[in-house]
Amino acid sequence: MTTERDLWVFGYGSLMWRPGFDYDEVKPAVLKGWRRGFCIYSRHWRGTPDHPGLVLGLDAGGSCRGLAFRVARQRAASVIDYLNERELIGYAYVARTLDIDFDDGRVEPAYTFVADTAHHHYAGHLPLQRAAAIIMDAQGCAGLNRDYLINTIRQLEQEGFSEPDLHALLVEVERQTGIIEAGSGI
Repeated sequence: MTTERDLWVFGYGSLMWRPGFDYDEVKPAVLKGWRRGFCIYSRHWRGTPDHPGLVLGLDAGGSCRGLAFRVARQRAASVIDYLNERELIGYAYVARTLDIDFDDGRVEPAYTFVADTAHHHYAGHLPLQRAAAIIMDAQGCAGLNRDYLINTIRQLEQEGFSEPDLHALLVEVERQTGIIEAGSGI
């Protein structure tokens, strides 16, 4: 199965450093109207049903700088199938085709995943201290939620993406960690 044109895929989190599919080109791009945030509850990979963690999602508002991957039209359908299996199983994401802006002024439609605000795993925009407390308390089969936050920020910074809100969340997690350690809780 082929489409009439090449496919652009917009990555804003782990897709940027682990796309998992072959692509022909990768370029920085901006998705306007959506922001990267810890807005999805994780009850498996980074938390449990009793102590859910938080993972990245695209939530309405602001803008998000990420990476766009161009896939040849002959491989577009198989890449979409792969991405849907990877991203839509068990989490609060919805596949959308949204316009992304490239640094050269070009605008292209891109396949991406945004937060499903009607899904029971959708956390929304939580206050900083509450989000940090959730992350501090969560661990799932993929490890500590804190490690996910730290590794995500490191990867984003390594790619050259500055995220002041996410960095503030990390600072709050570090502050709460210090309080626990001071009381010999860790």
